[in-house]
Amino acid sequence: MKLLLDTHIWLWSLLEPARIDQSQIRILTDPANTIWLSPISLWELTILVEKKRLTLDRDLDGWVAEARVRAPINDVPLTAAVALATRHVDLSHRDPADRFLAATARVFNLHLVTADQRLLQGRGYRTLGPRGTAG
Repeated sequence: MKLLLDTHIWLWSLLEPARIDQSQIRILTDPANTIWLSPISLWELTILVEKKRLTLDRDLDGWVAEARVRAPINDVPLTAAVALATRHVDLSHRDPADRFLAATARVFNLHLVTADQRLLQGRGYRTLGPRGTAG
């Protein structure tokens, strides 16, 4: 299975793994699955650090480099197709990062791994929520 990590799942996996549902951990650690990360998640991390909503133990670039060594992950590109697909995902809110993540899952045929109920209730893309629930 090809999995796209929502930003909070990526950060929790590195900083607070106990917050991730056990069924999601089993899926994330299954070697048969591939893990993908959008540059949107790096952008969201940058914003969290700039707004001081998240404090890292080193500078942002160094932290990301170390995180990528600790937990290798594939980069999924942010493309024109993804930007255009944002109009084909149905979300109950207007968060642009969520729209791009959902559209990325749609374009690249990925399951978006999230605990965010708003994303789990969206349409036009596939999700994988707590307790392994697929949408």
